[in-house]
Amino acid sequence: MSVTPSKELHGLSAHELGVAYASGGLSPVDVVEAVIARIEGREPVLNALYLFDPKAARADAVASWRRWRDGTQRSILDGVPVTVKENIARAGVPMPSGTALPHPRIAAANAPITNRILESGAVILGSTTMPDWGMLSSGVSSLHGVSRSAWNPDWTTGGSSAGAGSAAAAGYGPLHVGTDIGGSIRLPAGWQGLASLKPSAGLVPLDAPYRGRAAGPLTRSIADSALFMSILSQPDIRDYSTRPYPAQDWSNLSCDAGSLRVALQTEAGTGAQVDPEVLAAVEAVAMLFQEAGAQVTRIGPFINQDLLDGLDNFWRTRSWADYQALPVDHQEKVLPYIVRWCSRAAAFSGAETIRNLHCIDEIQRATIAATAAYDVVLSPVAPMVAFRAEEPMPVNDPDQTMGHIGFTVPYNMSGQPAATVNCGFNVEGKPIGVQLAGRVGADALVLRAAAWYETVRPQSAVPDWTSLD
Repeated sequence: MSVTPSKELHGLSAHELGVAYASGGLSPVDVVEAVIARIEGREPVLNALYLFDPKAARADAVASWRRWRDGTQRSILDGVPVTVKENIARAGVPMPSGTALPHPRIAAANAPITNRILESGAVILGSTTMPDWGMLSSGVSSLHGVSRSAWNPDWTTGGSSAGAGSAAAAGYGPLHVGTDIGGSIRLPAGWQGLASLKPSAGLVPLDAPYRGRAAGPLTRSIADSALFMSILSQPDIRDYSTRPYPAQDWSNLSCDAGSLRVALQTEAGTGAQVDPEVLAAVEAVAMLFQEAGAQVTRIGPFINQDLLDGLDNFWRTRSWADYQALPVDHQEKVLPYIVRWCSRAAAFSGAETIRNLHCIDEIQRATIAATAAYDVVLSPVAPMVAFRAEEPMPVNDPDQTMGHIGFTVPYNMSGQPAATVNCGFNVEGKPIGVQLAGRVGADALVLRAAAWYETVRPQSAVPDWTSLD
């Protein structure tokens, strides 16, 4: 017989579920059924899932229940509900990457992430939505329409891991995987009150590695992100960019905050100015570290507008090449904002493209040099809070450089880990996230610092997930 805890089943953490399964207090069948009901109740508004297969999820939950009954469970995550972003390959599943293009590629094999999840026994509920080609920081898509925030459907999800952010915040199970090339995990997390990690380069293996691209967890707590990383970070030879990282202890979240060397960065040197409410919330985080004995140093910008312009222009060229390769009738299916954004690249010469590419190297050099002396670098996730759900970007002008990624994108190019935690709410009740970055390969340390902050942050900064029910 299942024993229902005080929390709603859909709101239980991954660790709580694993412990309850092991004790016999809960069954994966009950939990998956509760999460399916949660999805069916919220999804008509949130639009967070591209594919949702309750029949397969129920069958996988029964198989998990039998393993726990027989003592053959695969891991503590056996039977825990999970979603994956639609650009993470699942064998036999279409991968439209947010576009309404006909005949999307169907994955021939699982991505390493998918394999690790299935090997753990976790139950994949479906794929989460993303905007066209992942090149928007919102949930606006030519295929899906508009995905919406679990906090308020008038607000953006953030992007490009748009559906993943809303699924995590809404309680579509505890574990969700996104991808990130300029902030696409951290922006949805920051705008929806979540914990997240953009891991070190190559730490979570990808089947299609690309400079700056990473995959990682979006969850309601740092503890769940760390638990998920113990599965996601297992090596896979298919990712030829993987580095030989030493083993990390994902189970230890204890942190001596007073021993940390902490940097506080509140000016990105490029893009939009930081909103005063965001600034105050992030500076309050630094104050807590300082009061705990940490050595806190304020640092200035280490990239500039020219570097961000060059990177943005290189991304335009990459997407323009994809767009040009489409038949004319297919080009008409791509979101007009994306077409306008990437079409600037038609005028770039080969030499200009190479110069734009070199901006990645300079951002990497500058970021590592500026942060090398610190264990943790605190900053806003984004300069602003969530904007309207229907807006593709915080500044709705495709001719402008992305002015909201000045704090996040340096760590993609440098390969450094960067986590997020909610650190407050603005006067409208919109979540505010703080980013905690560290040295390459110091992912577990970054998570420990983030977990410490979770335990000491004021109650006013703690998301009330029950308010979303």
